[in-house]
Amino acid sequence: MNRSTFLRLALAASATPRMSSAAEGGKPRKLVLIAGQPSHPPMMHEFRAGTILLEKRLREIPGITVDRHEMGWVKDVKTFDDADAVVCFSDGNGRHPVLQGEGRLAVMEQLVARGVGFGCMHYGVEVPKEGVGDKFRSWIGGCYEHAFSCNPIWQAEIDKLPEHPITRGVKPFAIKDEWYFNMRFAEGFDATGPKEIGGVKFTPVLVARPSDTVREGRYVYPKGPYPHIQEAKGRDEALMWSVERPDGGRGFGFTGGHFHKNWQDDQFRKTIINALCWISKVEVPKDGFSSAAVSDAEVMENLDPKEKR
Repeated sequence: MNRSTFLRLALAASATPRMSSAAEGGKPRKLVLIAGQPSHPPMMHEFRAGTILLEKRLREIPGITVDRHEMGWVKDVKTFDDADAVVCFSDGNGRHPVLQGEGRLAVMEQLVARGVGFGCMHYGVEVPKEGVGDKFRSWIGGCYEHAFSCNPIWQAEIDKLPEHPITRGVKPFAIKDEWYFNMRFAEGFDATGPKEIGGVKFTPVLVARPSDTVREGRYVYPKGPYPHIQEAKGRDEALMWSVERPDGGRGFGFTGGHFHKNWQDDQFRKTIINALCWISKVEVPKDGFSSAAVSDAEVMENLDPKEKR
């Protein structure tokens, strides 16, 4: 997407008046959390179980209320009327919650135009390149693009964290996941640091440097390696990023979340809980939000019925 297209989309959104929200006047902020339909083998893409874990912990945080939905969409679109943010933890492309049903993309366009936050997690950051991709990049800053981005399974070393509400209280950590990288960001944005273009503030939140072996590897799909990924050896990659849009809304993309057991990692979990609060415009304290540990028993609860593959 060229810069003129990005600015046009951003300015069009900012021209729409911000509707009143239930969060105004001291009421709690409302997060609509959408879990995608079942996919992948057991303990992978456990969208339902993952959102249940997160909802349980968000209930302990003052100032936010969570309206969680399963199977890829909300039961009643009226729930969006007083939403402050919508986050999808789901598959992407044709299985993306916003793209599966007629009229859903238009609903999201209206929400973003009034300043509602929008976030996508794991496969949910992937949408078709043209048209929809332009919209999503203007909403969340960047997307996974087929055959341009890649999706190896590797251990990311998150050793430096920027100053941002999402990273408050988060300590450096390392964790194995299907971390996507080489994202297609809106023009001018990348992993090198925070930038502001056309009134959009972009921050690479989680940044890591894939090893040469990771870049040379056989990715999950298509298998690769891709020459343009190999040629970028030694480059840092943004695995999570955030935007603050001219319409007053916020957005984020998070490429991790493939392996369900990763919710047991305190830093991984804290990052996302902070992000869900931040995108809903709940103030994140200086030490971030602490949450109850996820036990071995709890991580096995609420799993989708899947055949072992």
